[in-house]
Amino acid sequence: MSPVSIQAATGCMNGMNKSPDLEMIVLQEISSAIVNERNGTVLLQHILDILYRRMKMLRGTFTIRHGNDLMIEASHGLDEQEMKRGHYHVGEGITGHVAETGRPHVIEDISRDRRFLNRTRTRKSGEKVAFICVPIIHLQQVIGTLSIDRPVDAETDLERDLKLMQIVGNIAGDALAACLQAHEEREALVAENEKLRELLTSNPGELIGNCRPMLQVYEQIRQVAPSDATVLIRGSSGTGKELVARAVVNLSARKDKPLITMNCAAMPENLLESELFGHEKGSFTGATSRRIGRAEAADGGTLFLDEIGDLSLQMQVKLLRFLQEKTFSRVGSNRELHSDVRFIAATSRNLEELMAENKFREDLYYRLNIFPIVMPDLIQRKGDIMLLAEHFLSKFNLKYGKHITRLSTPAINMLMAYHWPGNVRELENCVERAVITAQDDCIYGYNLPASLQMPSSDAPNSRGGEEQADLPTMVDSFERELIVAALKRSPGNMSAAARGLGISPRVLHYKMHRLGLQKL
Repeated sequence: MSPVSIQAATGCMNGMNKSPDLEMIVLQEISSAIVNERNGTVLLQHILDILYRRMKMLRGTFTIRHGNDLMIEASHGLDEQEMKRGHYHVGEGITGHVAETGRPHVIEDISRDRRFLNRTRTRKSGEKVAFICVPIIHLQQVIGTLSIDRPVDAETDLERDLKLMQIVGNIAGDALAACLQAHEEREALVAENEKLRELLTSNPGELIGNCRPMLQVYEQIRQVAPSDATVLIRGSSGTGKELVARAVVNLSARKDKPLITMNCAAMPENLLESELFGHEKGSFTGATSRRIGRAEAADGGTLFLDEIGDLSLQMQVKLLRFLQEKTFSRVGSNRELHSDVRFIAATSRNLEELMAENKFREDLYYRLNIFPIVMPDLIQRKGDIMLLAEHFLSKFNLKYGKHITRLSTPAINMLMAYHWPGNVRELENCVERAVITAQDDCIYGYNLPASLQMPSSDAPNSRGGEEQADLPTMVDSFERELIVAALKRSPGNMSAAARGLGISPRVLHYKMHRLGLQKL
C-alpha cells in the first residue's frame, strides 16, 4: 500500500465518531502484510484473517470477476467445497448486484432478506448476522467484491463497519488485480497448451508426424479445408501429397460428397481429355458408348489431380477454362456441361522452372497457386522417422499376422542415418520387407534392405555414413531391450522382472507404457 493510500485511510478513520484505535491497528496490520507478501491470493487470505481476528468479522470472502462470473478467490471460514459453491453471475444476489452496480450494500439481517442466496450454505437457520459487501474497483472497473458477515449486538455500528470495508477494499484492489492477471495468464497458457496438444494428437486424416514442418502443414490444412479455395500440394514423390488432399476433404463441407482422383502422369496423352471430361459415343476409335469424365463424376464434391505438372500445354488450356468457368464439353460434343467441384492439385515438379521453359502456362500456375501446401522430404523431418516406422510396423503386423514389438538399436541407427530419397513411401516399403523377413519379435539390421546397410557418402548430412540416431532415441531403444529381456526371464511375473532391473513394479509399468511395451 502506498503512503498516500495509508494517509487517506488514516484520515477517513479519524473522521469516524468512535475511537479509531482498533481500525487503525487493522489498517496497520494490512499495510504490513501488503509490504511483506507478494503472493496475491495469500495476501487476500491474510487480510481476511486480520478482519476476523481483530474485528470478529465472519466468513469473509474476496470474489474475482471473470467475464460475467464471480468466483471466490480467498475466504476465511469456508472449506474448499463451500468456496466452489460460492459462484455467482454478475447481477445475481447481493454479491452480483454489487459487482454490477459498483455500489456497496448492507443487509442488517440476512434471515429477512430474500435477495441473500446463501450459496455457500454456511449460515445456520435463525442466525442473526448482518452482511456487508463492497465492490473492488481497479482502473475504474469492478474486478471483484469483498464481503463479510457481521454478528449484530447493541454495540454494532454497521455504518462504521461499511466505511472500514470500503477502505480495505480500496487497499486490496492492487492485490486482487494481480490475482486476476495471474488467472488470465494461466488461462492463456492452458489454451495454448491445449492447442499444441490438439496439433500433436489430432493429426488431420491419416497423416503422421509431430515435427515442426508437419505441424505447419496441419495448421494450413485446418485453415483452408472449410473454404472452397483451390489447393496446390507440392513436394517430392512419396511424401504423402494424396494424404494431404484427403485430409483437406475430410475437414471440408464436401466430406460426404465424391472425391475423384486422377494421376496425370499415369495417363496416356491421347486419353487424358477423355478421362477428365468424358466422351460421346463414336467420338474416336473405340468409343463404343458415351462415358462421363472425372470432372462430371466429381460434381458437388472434390476433384484431385495428381502430378499436374505433367499435363500438355493443350490440356492446360482446357483445364484452365474448366477452373475459371466450371464448364466443359465431352470429347465429340459441343454441348457445355457444368460441374460444381472443389479443385485440389499436386505436383512433384518445379512449376517455376517449367514456366521458364514455356512448358507450363503462367495463367494456370497462378490459378492453381491460391493456397500452396508444401510437404517436407523425410530427411527434413528425421524426428518423425521412428514414429512412422512404428506405425508401419503395426500396420504390417496386422497384415501378415506377425507380433513384432521392437527394432534393434542397429536397425534404428540405420533408419536414422539413411537419406531416404524415396521419402515416406520408401520407409513404408522397408518396414514391410523387414516384417516379412523377421523371424522373432524384433527387427534387426539384416532385415532391412541392402540400401540401408551402408548409407551413401553423398547423402545429405550423412557425415560419411556414420550418423546415428539422437541420444533419446538410442536410450529408449536400449531401455526397451533391457525391459524385454527382463520380462522374458520372468514370464508373467512383473515383480520379478522389476527386481531384476533394480526398479519398482510401478516404475516398470510406467516405462512399459511410455515405450509401448505389453506384458509378455
